[in-house]
Amino acid sequence: QRLGTVFASPTTWYRLVRERGWRRPRLRVHPEQPRVGIRADTPNELWHIDTTLIRLLDHTRLYLHAVIDNFSRRVLAWRLVDHFDPATSVAVLVEAGRTVETGAPMPTLLADAGVENRNKAVDELIASGLLKRVLAQTEIHYSNSMIEAWWRILKHSWLFLHPLTTATQVRSLVEFYVTEHNSRLPHSAYDDQTPDEMYFGTGEHVPDA
Repeated sequence: QRLGTVFASPTTWYRLVRERGWRRPRLRVHPEQPRVGIRADTPNELWHIDTTLIRLLDHTRLYLHAVIDNFSRRVLAWRLVDHFDPATSVAVLVEAGRTVETGAPMPTLLADAGVENRNKAVDELIASGLLKRVLAQTEIHYSNSMIEAWWRILKHSWLFLHPLTTATQVRSLVEFYVTEHNSRLPHSAYDDQTPDEMYFGTGEHVPDA
C-alpha cells in the first residue's frame, strides 16, 4: 500500500486476513510439559506448600498458608493471617512436621520460588534437617499444581459461595472445608477413599470401584 500498488481500507484488509488465513509463520516450539504431575509412593514423602490471597468485601487482604501431602492430598496444616509474613510458612511446616513419626525419612518439600518459601526462617528450618526442599519449575520440571488446584477448589466451590466479610468468618469456612476435604470427601483418584484414609491407611473397608 505504501508503494501505491495496493489500495484497501483497514477493514477490508483485516477481512481478507480472516477469510484467507494469512498469518505470519510462528516457529516457536515450546518444550513439552509433563502430562502427569509428580507423585509420591508413601505418605510424608513429598509435601506441597503455598500461599494464596483472599480478599474480603471491604478489600481487606488475608493470606492463607497450607501444606498438603502429595500421596494422600491430605491438608496437613494451614494458617490464615491478616498480613504477609514469611515466618508463617515456618509455622505451618512445623505443625505439619508433628505428623511425621520419629526416625522416619525426612519429607521433601515442593515449593515455588516466592519469598514466603525462600527466606532466612525457612532456610534455617531446612538446615535443621526436618525437611528437604526443591523449587518447582526451577530445580525440577514439575509445577506446584497439586496445591494450586486445591486453592481453586476451595475458593470457587466453597469460599466464593459466601459473602466474605471478616477474617473470623473466613477462618471458620476454611476450617470446615479442610475437615470435610480430609475426612469426608472421597477422591476418585483413590477409589473413593478420603485423604485421611489414604494418609493413615484405614481405607480397606472402601469397596473397589
